[in-house]
Amino acid sequence: MRPAVLVMAKAPVAGQVKTRLGAHVGDDVAAHLAAACVLDTLAVCREVFEDCHVALAGDLAGAVRHAALVEALAGWTVHPQRGDGFAARLAHAHADVAAAAGAPVVQIGMDTPHVTAAELAAVAGLVGDGNDAVLGAAEDGGWWVLAVTDPALARPLAGVEMSTARTYVDTLAALRRAGATVAATTVLRDVDEAPDADLVAAAAPGTRFAALWRTVREEVPR
Repeated sequence: MRPAVLVMAKAPVAGQVKTRLGAHVGDDVAAHLAAACVLDTLAVCREVFEDCHVALAGDLAGAVRHAALVEALAGWTVHPQRGDGFAARLAHAHADVAAAAGAPVVQIGMDTPHVTAAELAAVAGLVGDGNDAVLGAAEDGGWWVLAVTDPALARPLAGVEMSTARTYVDTLAALRRAGATVAATTVLRDVDEAPDADLVAAAAPGTRFAALWRTVREEVPR
C-alpha cells in the first residue's frame, strides 16, 4: 500500500515563524522565507505522493504568500493541528491522516526545503518493507522525517521533548519501546539559523528558499 504524506506546517505569519532568522532579517522577511520553505516542501511531496495531507497551525488568511499557498494546497487535505504542545500535535496529526488515508504515513516538517524527491521516495519505500517506522535524523539532534505503518506508533511522541539535542535519540527510543522496527534514512539539516540557511541554499540552489535567501543574505550579519 502506497504511503500518504503528512506535512506539519505553520501559517507563515510575520513574527510567528522562523523567529531566530527573524532576529537577523526582520519578521516580515523571515515569514517570506518560511513561506518559501512550505512551498518547496509541498512541491517536492507532490512529485512523490498521490495522497497528500497538511496539518496546519495558524490561519493562512494572515499569512504572507497567501495566494501562492492556497494554490499549492489545491488537492491537499488540510487538517487543523490539535493538542497541547508540538509533540502531542504530531501524534494527533498522524492519527488524523492515518484514519483518512488508511495507509502508512510519511511525515515531514517545513524546515527542510532542500529535501529531494529521491530522499522522500526512499523513505516511502522503506516504511512497511519489513520496517514499522523510518526515522531520519537532523544534524542538530532532532529529526526531519518520521514514517509509520500504524498511528499507534506515533502516540509515544507525546512524551518526547522536541527541539533539543536529544530529540532524535529519545524519539528512536520511544519507537523501539513501542515495539517498532525502525529504519534510518538520510541525515538532513534543518533551517534554523543563518549558517543553516547558507548551507541549505547551497545544497539546493534551485529552490524558492535558496532564491529568496540569496536576495537577503547580504543584509544578514556573518
